[in-house]
Amino acid sequence: MQDELNQEPIYQGQFGVFTITAADRREVILYRAGMITMALCCGSGALLAWNSPQLLLSWFTPLLALFSLALGLSLWTVHIYLGFLHRFLQLCWGIGTLSALVFFLNRGDQPLALILYSHPLTLLGVGFIFVSLTGLFFKEAFCFNRLETKILTLLVPGLLLGHLFQILPPAWELRLLLGWGLLFSVFALRKSLQPIPPDIGDKSVFTYLRNPQAFSADPHLNEAA
Repeated sequence: MQDELNQEPIYQGQFGVFTITAADRREVILYRAGMITMALCCGSGALLAWNSPQLLLSWFTPLLALFSLALGLSLWTVHIYLGFLHRFLQLCWGIGTLSALVFFLNRGDQPLALILYSHPLTLLGVGFIFVSLTGLFFKEAFCFNRLETKILTLLVPGLLLGHLFQILPPAWELRLLLGWGLLFSVFALRKSLQPIPPDIGDKSVFTYLRNPQAFSADPHLNEAA
């Protein structure tokens, strides 16, 4: 009787049945924790840029470091069907984080925030952090039809490219940054309230993509699908 109570629910997927384990749930919790941490970092940075730019110069580096670590956590625990896309986003995160570290170690006496802001070409390295973040926003927009992530999928690259090519006035950059922080916070709040199973997805699809030949060779698997 106790075993039946502790048994995980069985779900019917496109390619067969599957269960959601405690490890799956833990990964989703870690993914969301990373997203919430990033939203807090982004919102804090945006508020400092608006209210106290001088204070931002001191806080930017730890905020960026925490943001990047949280992004790495989310990228390693997110459930994405396409393995090559998952690895691409992780690669972008690695390139961006390594670039930020190089600029930090070679900053001299200047704050890292001032170096990155005053030299837009640094985005060709550090900007890859936000390429991977935009990929997660796109995934959320595509899978869950979230309005805020649809906007963020356009807003984030628009702001960064606008700064890279120097076509946005500083006042507009600040407004877009505040919008980024606000929408990210809305998304993180809504994400924390979402049931866990939808974030895991159809595990039978992951199994199929790892070994599609097995489904063709095994008639029982085809029947389950």
